[in-house]
Amino acid sequence: MKQWYGRRMGAWENRLAFRSTNRVVRPFDWGVEWTANWPNAKRLPRNGQDPEAYIAELNRDAIANSAEFFGYTPPVDFRVSDNMLRFTSAVDTPYPENNIVHARIFPAKGKKAVVVLPHWNASVSQHNGLCAGIAKLGITALRLSLPYHDHRMPPELERADYAMSSNIARSIDATRQAVIDVRSCFDWLQQQGYESLGIVGTSIGSCYAFLASAHDERIAVNVFNHCSTYVADVVWTGLSTLHIRKGLQDEISLERLREAWSAISPVHYMDKFAAQTKKSLFIYATYDTTFPVHLSHDTLDHLRNHNIDAKIVAMPCGHYTIGEAPFKFIDGYHICSFLKRWL
Repeated sequence: MKQWYGRRMGAWENRLAFRSTNRVVRPFDWGVEWTANWPNAKRLPRNGQDPEAYIAELNRDAIANSAEFFGYTPPVDFRVSDNMLRFTSAVDTPYPENNIVHARIFPAKGKKAVVVLPHWNASVSQHNGLCAGIAKLGITALRLSLPYHDHRMPPELERADYAMSSNIARSIDATRQAVIDVRSCFDWLQQQGYESLGIVGTSIGSCYAFLASAHDERIAVNVFNHCSTYVADVVWTGLSTLHIRKGLQDEISLERLREAWSAISPVHYMDKFAAQTKKSLFIYATYDTTFPVHLSHDTLDHLRNHNIDAKIVAMPCGHYTIGEAPFKFIDGYHICSFLKRWL
């Protein structure tokens, strides 16, 4: 029975994963020009180093000085219209569309709020149902448009390729921007008088949420919907990112990629996360082919080794099927009940 179920789940995952026919294999690029505005790049000029060595140095420094790397000057142009919060991102990119942050507000009475981070390539309407459900619990939800997604997508793109791709430094820059945009949303929430603050992240949004929470003590309640340790391993082995691997594999090994993306991998911030008092829910899928399950198990091992206060839920589905009935309702129940109890 278990083998039959696994085969059925794998076939379902593949059908859902390959409905999209517009994935593009982009050429490998170290993208060193994307490091120019990083705070540690200003302290550590390149001085003739080859791109790989320089990016590795910046990653090591970013981990050692992560408060600086994920630090920012808070935006001053918050504005709200038709339940949409907009402001200028504290991270500047060459794309004007991407530099304006959009977050849809699902208001509720009271002083509790969460920021909701969708999955990679989520459409503008996805996760709105979850946000509406959270609001019915008396918790205001901000549904953040991630860098290079929906409202923020440059016109030459059909997918949010610039958020994660075979361009090494641009992928780091997009992650850094996402973390800083999240923290900026909490600045606005605090200005509005919200006191109990939480975060919900799904897939790549879960990675962004963990990095933000590890660097922001205001985030007291966390829901990580899918979890993994290394960004490189997800991209290298995941079903959703086969096209990215095709652009990488002739130029770099998994071990080197792991080092090149170490600054954006949650595993390196477990100590920082564990040093804070938080309530956290980690959800993983036992048939996940995008966040391979051994990486989720690795995350759980790190949680135990760091004595992190966490509830663990294993969903009997995969990465894509968690968004399908009946699993989406079960997943939503776990998320909402955890927020209701602890926020």
